[in-house]
Amino acid sequence: MTLRLLPVLFLLTACGVDGAPVRPSDVEDKPQSAVTLSGSVEVGIARTD
Repeated sequence: MTLRLLPVLFLLTACGVDGAPVRPSDVEDKPQSAVTLSGSVEVGIARTD
């Protein structure tokens, strides 16, 4: 059982955030420069007899 939990614990610790928690009111409002991609994909299967 411990061997099954080990990868999960490693994943959770790897996704952690460094530093002390910061309240949302203490965060400066500055524009973030980022690229956002969005879209959709459709896949269909046609059957011919």
